[in-house]
Amino acid sequence: MRNKLMILFLLIGFTKSFGQTENNKLQISHLTGDFYVYKTFHDYKGTLISANSMYLLTDKGVVLFDAPWDEAQFQPLLDSIKARHHKDVVMHIATHSHEDRAGGLGFYKQKGIKTYTIKLTDQILEKEGKKRAEFIIPNDTTFTVGQHRFEVFYPGKGHAPDNVVVWFNKEKILYGGCFVKSTDATDLGYLGDSDVKEWEQSIKKVQAKFKKPVYIITGHDDWKDLQSLNHTLKMVREYNAAKASGNSDKK
Repeated sequence: MRNKLMILFLLIGFTKSFGQTENNKLQISHLTGDFYVYKTFHDYKGTLISANSMYLLTDKGVVLFDAPWDEAQFQPLLDSIKARHHKDVVMHIATHSHEDRAGGLGFYKQKGIKTYTIKLTDQILEKEGKKRAEFIIPNDTTFTVGQHRFEVFYPGKGHAPDNVVVWFNKEKILYGGCFVKSTDATDLGYLGDSDVKEWEQSIKKVQAKFKKPVYIITGHDDWKDLQSLNHTLKMVREYNAAKASGNSDKK
């Protein structure tokens, strides 16, 4: 009898654990006011990596900044937002052409959601034969959606040739995407499309333009440390110094 009870408890524990794992594929957390950060996961070369994105509640609907890295979460994200806030997603802005940012353009466009990228992102997606946004915006564009106003800014090349950041001046929120590395990061990550030399100047432009952010949302890992932009700059400088001296063993 005791053995049977042990087996039953193990099965219950396994089922509960499995259920939690399934639910954790999409994690939504409240940032402040009308802002929410959501996290999804992707298997990259055998390692499960998280990606941070964000959405904003407005009187006109919900604005989505980047898409889940896991395409299986494209619809669950819409469903979760609807269930939680009783609002529909009306806009989706991708901050560069990589899959963890622009991978949902086709899906959300098909759902009738207005999708946006800058021209350079559109050109890259077209060249690679990938789904593109419905609308192309200038590199520096200010949006007013309902009661909220925000600025899309292209600082120059960095993690990607087309990376943009988004600034919410009233709330002092900098949505950095993959342009900004978490303080958890020990290196610059994937550099296949990066321009690390220009990245340094691009970071300085962001720091000069958007002062004293209260929140900085990084593309991956933990985003709660406000030193993430300085940390990224430090790693970029170290990489460039090592490369200049011929000691860099990175790609």
